[in-house]
Amino acid sequence: MKRFSVAGDRSAFFSWLCFLRSDSRRFKEFIEIDMFTKYRVKSEYVTLAASALLCLLYNQKFWTTFISATGGWTMSGAALIGFSFIIIVILFNACLTLVSFRYMLKPVLVVLFLLTSIAAYFTDQYGATIDKSMMQNVLETDVREASELFSYSLATTVIFLGVVPAAIVIATKIDYGNWREGLARKFLIISVSCMALALFVFAFYKTLAPVFRQHRELRYLLAPTNYIQAINGVRKMKAARQGVVTPLGTDARKSSAWVQNPRKTVTLIILGETARAANFSLNGYARQTNPMLGQRSDLFNFTNVQSCGTATAVSVPCVFSSLGRENFTDEKAGSQQGLMAVLKYAQFSLLWRNNNSGCKGTCEGVEYEDLSIPEPGSSFCGTDECFDERLLAGLEKRIAAADSDLVVVLHQKGSHGPAYWRRYPAKFARFGPACQSTMFSECSTESIVSAYDNTVLYTDYVIDQAIRLLSEHREIDSSLIYFADHGESLGEKNLFLHGAPYVISPIEQRHVPLMVWMSDGFQKRINLDAACLTARRDTALSHDNIFHSILGMLQIQTKVYNPTLDLFAGCTHAR
Repeated sequence: MKRFSVAGDRSAFFSWLCFLRSDSRRFKEFIEIDMFTKYRVKSEYVTLAASALLCLLYNQKFWTTFISATGGWTMSGAALIGFSFIIIVILFNACLTLVSFRYMLKPVLVVLFLLTSIAAYFTDQYGATIDKSMMQNVLETDVREASELFSYSLATTVIFLGVVPAAIVIATKIDYGNWREGLARKFLIISVSCMALALFVFAFYKTLAPVFRQHRELRYLLAPTNYIQAINGVRKMKAARQGVVTPLGTDARKSSAWVQNPRKTVTLIILGETARAANFSLNGYARQTNPMLGQRSDLFNFTNVQSCGTATAVSVPCVFSSLGRENFTDEKAGSQQGLMAVLKYAQFSLLWRNNNSGCKGTCEGVEYEDLSIPEPGSSFCGTDECFDERLLAGLEKRIAAADSDLVVVLHQKGSHGPAYWRRYPAKFARFGPACQSTMFSECSTESIVSAYDNTVLYTDYVIDQAIRLLSEHREIDSSLIYFADHGESLGEKNLFLHGAPYVISPIEQRHVPLMVWMSDGFQKRINLDAACLTARRDTALSHDNIFHSILGMLQIQTKVYNPTLDLFAGCTHAR
């Protein structure tokens, strides 16, 4: 075993001595003999070293995907990989050269190392691809959701890949040279970098163009450019949303047949979270995850539904807008009213009950109840969050007190990961063993899926309870529509969670459940042909249909209604 020696470890000896004696002068002398401050390092070397480190150590997922996409370590493939590494380092270095000025370079590098270490962790751990929608989702999540992602593995990664390099940067004395000489060197570096890039593109364009077209995820895997572009995209989006909001559906009216019916109506819109249709036994999943709903002959289930996005921050504004996925941008959605406003113009009473991270701007002007905050003594809440059953608590009184047609949105916590086991009470832990960690590397894929399936089992129970609640009010014509905002990856293609850029997203993140229930009175009110609607079970649908289907189901007449997107059109009497 190595023994401590004052002679052999002078730095440690002086450090302890200075600390014990609180001698600031001696401490300063000690600092000045430190290896990072004894010598000045030219700024060009600092930016080059930082670029190489960022490219090599923080982009494991990028290089794994790139190597696989280019054919692996063949002779020609190795050359392409090597040249690609060099050119990325050159590009990173050119960008850092632009900010390599005194009082600017160190803060930039510190922030880059810290943020890139976090990005690297989530990319490597969960296969996350970082784009604008993912960043928007991150920035709009709440503290409780974010806290589930913290772990000792994340802390270790940030310490070794973030804090340590940042500390070295801070301790290093950098030689920036004189002003004129420094500018000349920067100009030379950037010029050479541009020429190198041009030569590289000319030499390898024919080889790389198909690779990046077929593997679009590569641009979302390369850090730090991925999250820098994503943050800039969110910034532009937020700026564009500051404009005037255009009214939508101000002409909305209930049909004359609806108005002439004296019976009150209640419609529940249950907005599911992170529910993938593939794990619903209603859709053919082997496990019995829908034992309650599966017994209902009065439930209309639709098996082929695509989401508008792969993240809540995109899908929720999209599904409640009239834009449709092809025309949707957050800027457009933020500049015009959505479904809730149209319902309000049509004289429906509205209520939004939340057990999630908010309505993402879709419930402006609507009565809002945040039930996600734990309430002492509540049987539906734990220490940090509440189960979705709380969305139904007190709802019967709200229905009874309503003096007009009522629409209630119940925004679930649903199956939000990675802490799936926290989404359901213990009695719903039917499938196991279930993963009890947010670090999926500590769990088998089977246990992750089991934990997720238990969340679907609980959602089945909550929806069934909502239907039972409505069924008890025979004096009211009631209806319920359930759909999820997006799906979830559970290890397919080594991907987990959700939020992948839509163009490269796996089907598991886009295929979502959709189901409808109507009381006998409601079916008679709209003269529903149940057999007609049942026959549409496997029809290709999407979130684009939700806006217009709800208007159709509630017989709302307005110019913004599009019957070609109404799921119920042709299965009810003429509007």
